[in-house]
Amino acid sequence: MAVYASDAFGESMKSDDSPVTQADLAAHQVLVEGLATLTRDTPVVSEEDASSFEIGRHSTCYWLIDPLDGTKEFINRNDEFTCNLALIEDHRPTFGLVSIPALGLLYSGGPGLGSRRIRRDGRLTTLHPTPVEGLTRVVASKSHLNRETQAFIDEIPGEVELIQAGSSLKFLRIAEGLADCYPRLGPTCEWDTAAAHAVVLGVGGSVTDLDGEELRYGKDDILNPHFVVRGPA
Repeated sequence: MAVYASDAFGESMKSDDSPVTQADLAAHQVLVEGLATLTRDTPVVSEEDASSFEIGRHSTCYWLIDPLDGTKEFINRNDEFTCNLALIEDHRPTFGLVSIPALGLLYSGGPGLGSRRIRRDGRLTTLHPTPVEGLTRVVASKSHLNRETQAFIDEIPGEVELIQAGSSLKFLRIAEGLADCYPRLGPTCEWDTAAAHAVVLGVGGSVTDLDGEELRYGKDDILNPHFVVRGPA
């Protein structure tokens, strides 16, 4: 947040042409050092440490973190950036933490644990999403729908409303009951989804590929397949 409030982000471009700032790297350092103290025997895979990517392919239990998801949102100062930590066990996210630093919010949850939202002042809300009868609220950009996503939406019966959100907030909208479905028919990496995936599982939702299989982690390829996030039925 100190970087966010400053006049210089120290912005540069990574080899994949995605932006990185001083905040990405500082958050990475804080999280890696903190996790080493809290869970010293559990390795950490981080977006900002390419040498760690191999860990997920050989370890059955590890932290998967995205120190700053939504760097473009960060640079644009629209507050819709998050910090994401997921505990991966046997290729599944079993616990996730997603914070929205600019809004003072922290979400946590996992399968069998429930999910909750904690405000900076300590107020805690247990998340219990419920569908709206006769309406499907889909998380998708109104201005940047690709052909595959539009085709997916066109197949949804009944009334459809488009909901917009940045970074892993798309998952959180479903966990909060503000949306029902999020089709992601474009590229993402495992660290983009794992923490919020756990929060969605905590409310009884699902994150599956287009064949209906739950998204898995620690694959040979760090890229996710296309997937769909759904709230509880």
